[in-house]
Amino acid sequence: MPGQGEIKRSEIQHIANDYDLNNIHIGIFGSHSALPVGFAAKKANIPSLIFTKKGREKTYAKYNRTLYDDVIVIEEWEDMLSEETQEMMRRKNVVFIPNRSFVVYVGLKQIESEFLIPIYGSRKLLRSEERTAPPPRNQYYLLKQANIRTPKLFESPDEIDRLSVVKVQQKDNPLERAYFYPSNPEEYYKVSEKKIKAGEISEEGLRKAAIEEFVIGPMLNANFHSYALNLSDSQSKFPNDFDLVGFSDREQTNETGFRRLPADIQMELSERGFRRTNEEICHRGKTLRESKLEMVYENAEKLMKTLKEEVPPGMIGPIGIQGAVPIDEKDRPEFVIFDLSFRVPGDPAIGPTSPYLRYLDVKHEEEYAKFMPSNWKIKEPLDLSMMEIKRAIHEQELEKIVT
Repeated sequence: MPGQGEIKRSEIQHIANDYDLNNIHIGIFGSHSALPVGFAAKKANIPSLIFTKKGREKTYAKYNRTLYDDVIVIEEWEDMLSEETQEMMRRKNVVFIPNRSFVVYVGLKQIESEFLIPIYGSRKLLRSEERTAPPPRNQYYLLKQANIRTPKLFESPDEIDRLSVVKVQQKDNPLERAYFYPSNPEEYYKVSEKKIKAGEISEEGLRKAAIEEFVIGPMLNANFHSYALNLSDSQSKFPNDFDLVGFSDREQTNETGFRRLPADIQMELSERGFRRTNEEICHRGKTLRESKLEMVYENAEKLMKTLKEEVPPGMIGPIGIQGAVPIDEKDRPEFVIFDLSFRVPGDPAIGPTSPYLRYLDVKHEEEYAKFMPSNWKIKEPLDLSMMEIKRAIHEQELEKIVT
């Protein structure tokens, strides 16, 4: 059944039109954000099934089993692409919610050309998280088209003239990067050679790495939700095309602790050959001064408009806009964006720490009362996904929210 080229949206919409709207299931990939997705589906009274790899299933099949209606343990991640597995998902009327691990372990090309299951999210934009993707599905290109402030990008190590960050993939971990921070070409070549010899990175990975100006300011992940039903209708179904979900930040294994040490101890550890690692391990919620929210909204608005024009139908569902807030030349804070995530954030800290979600519950209460379970409230980012899925089911418009 899967074709050789990219799956057309019309193919997916045809599958969605054949679904039994009284028996929709949420499909979940067992990693990264499977717990909040399962919780949100259960809370919305939508049955779910989770796919988890043998040897990694205990978190879902044992310790959190009640979050899922069905746990499917597979031998290899590629088994999700088998015709037998896909047929089963279509029989169960699965709407699949992609996360970063799904993209990495199953593969972008396979998701684009072989995974014939309706996705709640923007299938074509998943590739935009890869910095080497050709335009228009390239986040540097999209940010430039949206006229958004980004860090200076160095085309060659020999151009480095300020503190920079080299965003290179870890050699043996496709999910994580092995950042390093040169201030000039000499530092770049010295550190990169050391990391290659230590087996942390590969020469191929280094060739593909992006070199960006390092923005000195507090890190800020701005998380939004974009409504698919507003993309396709002249009469908007939701008050706004997108909503701010909340802010967060991430911490790395020993990198975060290293940065908190006094400078003299950092230098001493570096001289001893201390290895700094960047594997993301924790999350924490943040808020932003209310007077600065407008600059974040404006950047999001420009980006959403560009996504709709460059990669139709545009963004569906959760999107993360990662950046920092330094001081500009006029000594005013500005939001400088250096990364985009076109899928669920995988950050369970957002829900409990975000006041913006509480504001959204009041904003949407009148409309969701028509189709959500009684006493249901917006408390988590994935609640917005379930709200739109349930509305699409209620109004028999499932094909409008899938790709």
